Amino acid sequence: MRAAASEPSDPSGARPEVRAAGGALRGSREAGVAVFRGIPFAEPPVGPLRFAAPRAVRGWDGVRPALEYGPPPPQGGALGMAAMSRDAVGDDWLTVNVWSPDPGPGAGLPVMVWIQGGAYVVGMSGLPEYDGGRLARDGGVVVVTFNYRVGPEGFGWIEGAPANRGLLDQVAALEWVRDNIRAFGGDPDRVMLFGESAGAGSIAALLAMPRAAGLFGRAVAQSVPGTFFSPELAADIATACAAELGLKPTLADLSAAAPPRLSAAGDAVGAKTVQWAERWGRIAHRSIPYSPVVDGDTLPVTPWQALADGAGRDIELLVSHTRDEQRLLTLLEGRLGQVTQEQAETALAVFGPGRDGALCYREGFPTAGPDELYELVQSDWLFRMPSLHLAEAQIAGGGRAHVCELTWPAPGMGGVLGACHGLDVPLVFGNLDRGGPALLFGESPSAEAEELSARMRAAWTAFAAHGDPGWPAYDAGRRLVQLFDTRSVVTAYPEETSRLIWQDHTFPAVPLIGR
Repeated sequence: MRAAASEPSDPSGARPEVRAAGGALRGSREAGVAVFRGIPFAEPPVGPLRFAAPRAVRGWDGVRPALEYGPPPPQGGALGMAAMSRDAVGDDWLTVNVWSPDPGPGAGLPVMVWIQGGAYVVGMSGLPEYDGGRLARDGGVVVVTFNYRVGPEGFGWIEGAPANRGLLDQVAALEWVRDNIRAFGGDPDRVMLFGESAGAGSIAALLAMPRAAGLFGRAVAQSVPGTFFSPELAADIATACAAELGLKPTLADLSAAAPPRLSAAGDAVGAKTVQWAERWGRIAHRSIPYSPVVDGDTLPVTPWQALADGAGRDIELLVSHTRDEQRLLTLLEGRLGQVTQEQAETALAVFGPGRDGALCYREGFPTAGPDELYELVQSDWLFRMPSLHLAEAQIAGGGRAHVCELTWPAPGMGGVLGACHGLDVPLVFGNLDRGGPALLFGESPSAEAEELSARMRAAWTAFAAHGDPGWPAYDAGRRLVQLFDTRSVVTAYPEETSRLIWQDHTFPAVPLIGR
């Protein structure tokens, strides 16, 4: 048993307390919501446990303060995340955070479990935009966020270590929710996952994973990436990453490399992946060094195949994407408004489906210029069509799915970002004025943004409560979807040209194409 850390005394007794499986916890109360942060759900994955599947956490004596987020797992260098990880104290990377409007075993509230994105390279639950207070308070739900291993620690292919360790962390967090959430006022039989980008890809994987069966009954997948790796590709990328350190991608070699060095090696390979294009194909052109691996064990098949085979027919699914997924990424590349004809042609050739993909885009969008074509084909390949196909696979397998698209343009930066990738996240949480969202909403979020956020939060919490977000389920005939905009409407899926271009694509595991 671990001893609980000490905390300042609270003579008022106002701080909420619960008893979880590991021991007693004391949280805080913020704007009427009970908040518990930094609760370990697994032992720190360091030392002998590094690169291992998560191990159940030991309990603690006394009352453990749950007032601060746990330290983030080692991060890649994108968006300054590596520095945040290096500055963190401790190695309790695998922790959960809970917001509850009514803590207590009898409340029976719906539970919303968030899985953050970050390209499987970065991501931490302690970012201010992921604060669950407003969502819990206004929606009458229990909100859970958690950390999972990313980059080489969580998704690198390592000989002698289990694959998809980041996904196994997610399963362990969901098992913690199943075993403990009643004490926080949640109903373990009404657990809904929601996540965006790599978080949505993780949800797609969990839908296909036998180890996750029974841990959730509903899911909202926001901007599902279509990249799931074959073992051969993952092993080849791992070899390149290890070679940056003069090592082999084995458990023995990499266990001796400090996590920051290993993350930096992954960053180095990611920065020059285009040199590997003849071996790694499309993912080399997008610098994607890590993704879930279809290893035949933890993840037996791709999510699209699993759902088409009926793996998710008992799960109620909502799938969403934004209209202009690629726009923010084009900005980060330094190409916004500056895409050349040659760059557009290269993107069409690389990312269009099949041998005639480029021609299909030119004929389907005859008035589109280089910028639009560049963004359309990459939005479709990486996020829009994988998301739509996930819903269609769910329906093909006998399940039900709802679909929505965010078409409201972000007002920040003069409106140039459109309905970009990630815009839905602050709208769903209701956190429009903190962290990264300032880029999207400007210094003072408008009444229009607040109203749209309220509508999206209402849809997400309604789906968590009873499986109905407020619009009809998607079907192959009418293809009705909800468009979230200044005036939200239910209409036929608007990206019909893209849908037809991609209708025969299957999103297989990404292969190693050269030796």
